[in-house]
Amino acid sequence: MMEQILKLLEQNARLSAEDLAAMLDKPVEEIAAMLDMAAEKGYIRGYRTLVDWEAFGANTVRAIIELQVKPKKSRGFDEIADIIADFDEVESLMLISGGYDLQLVMKGRSFQEIALFVAKRLSPLDDVLSTATHFVLHTYKKDGARYVTEEPDERECN
Repeated sequence: MMEQILKLLEQNARLSAEDLAAMLDKPVEEIAAMLDMAAEKGYIRGYRTLVDWEAFGANTVRAIIELQVKPKKSRGFDEIADIIADFDEVESLMLISGGYDLQLVMKGRSFQEIALFVAKRLSPLDDVLSTATHFVLHTYKKDGARYVTEEPDERECN
C-alpha cells in the first residue's frame, strides 16, 4: 500500500491523508501513520509545485551541465558531488553513465549568469576535468507534467 500512496502523491502532492484514505478505502489514521513513516524513512523528500515560469513570464534560463570529474579513492564521486550539491544554484545533480560523470540542472536569470557560474565556480574545482553546458530553449514536459498548450499552427491553410 505504501507504493500506492507514494505514486498518488507523486502525481498530486496536494492530496491530504483524508483524500488518500478515501481513494484507498483505508482509515485516515492508518494513512497518516504511513505518511509519517514515509517521511521518517526518507521516502518522501518534500512536496513541490511544478511552476511553468515561461508561461508566467519570468525571466529565467535553465541549463543542463555535464561534468567529467576525477573520483577520489576513498569516496568515489561522492566528495565532489557533495561540494557541487551545496551550491544554491544547483537544482538537481545526478551521477550518470556515458561520456560524463555528473549532470546538474541549474536555473539563472540570464545565459551570462550561468556561464559565469560554470567559469568561476564549477570549472575551478580541483576535481572537475571538463564541462559541457546545454541551455534549455523550451520545456515540453517536466516531472511527468506537459508544459505545452495547444496553439493553432499559423502555417495551416483554411
